[in-house]
Amino acid sequence: MRPRVLVTSNDVPSAGIDLLRTKCDVTIIQSSNIEREDLLQALPGHDAVFIAKHHSVNTEFLNIAGPTLKVISTMSAGYDYLDVPEIKRRGIKVGHTPMVLSNAVADIAVLLTLSASRRAHEGRLKLEQDQYERRLDWLLGQDIEGSTVGIVGLGNIGQAIVKRLKGFEVGRFIYTGHSRKKAGDDLGAHFVSLDELLEQSDFVIVVVPLNNETRGMFNDNTFGKMKKTAVLVNVSRGQVVNTDALVKALKNKTIFAAGLDVTNPEPLPPDHELLKLPNAVVTPHIGSATMKTRRNMSITAAQNILNGLEGKPLVYEV
Repeated sequence: MRPRVLVTSNDVPSAGIDLLRTKCDVTIIQSSNIEREDLLQALPGHDAVFIAKHHSVNTEFLNIAGPTLKVISTMSAGYDYLDVPEIKRRGIKVGHTPMVLSNAVADIAVLLTLSASRRAHEGRLKLEQDQYERRLDWLLGQDIEGSTVGIVGLGNIGQAIVKRLKGFEVGRFIYTGHSRKKAGDDLGAHFVSLDELLEQSDFVIVVVPLNNETRGMFNDNTFGKMKKTAVLVNVSRGQVVNTDALVKALKNKTIFAAGLDVTNPEPLPPDHELLKLPNAVVTPHIGSATMKTRRNMSITAAQNILNGLEGKPLVYEV
């Protein structure tokens, strides 16, 4: 019998589905936003699960899936919603899709860096409110040229951001993390402590995974150490930033502006205070949302599953 694979959404790009169907029987949940109860009901009897959205894979999920489950692959780089220790304890292989989305997310980081520093959202609001002014000091932004850019987490995405920003004649790149990296040396970036990065950076770009160490990393204390002219950009996870503290920092001009592709909560309610601030540029978690990137993510997640079912190493194993 062919292995049975459950795909948790009906809007997965067809390239990944077609690849799975070459060797497996594929069941696709006919919804792009399935309720948890319906997902759990569909789980039993499958050999693998293709996680298309950020569904929590915990003990409940694994118990209901049962002993047939051999492989899980998520169509994302982050996997904070997977209970990886419990999954591995049960001998289940687990994969994800880093690398293939690094360039697309880095592009969004640059977009947010430029938009926030040059007050793009605020300018649009001024036009809508018929508040255009012809003063030479109107809507002055911050320069990237000659600035210090701090990368919090110099992984694949962080490195791709540095490569892109080099063309803007940045004065200095610094980064922080657990240790100095050869990739940082190769890019001409300097390893510093988090406090040094906060104090020195004109732009603070956050590209860390969400875990107990990074949750709430940016708070009242953190913002207080940044320059008043600094721009915060977050393309990692919304929970890395304390939203109330960020709103306060933006309103009180503790920092100059923020560019966010991720928020907490996510999505933000339409009446959320963060959406009303002129110095906050917010996009709805679209970092990997290009046709090419999502197609490649679906193929990689599918290949993870096929490799796992055949006893081969996953393309990207957690």
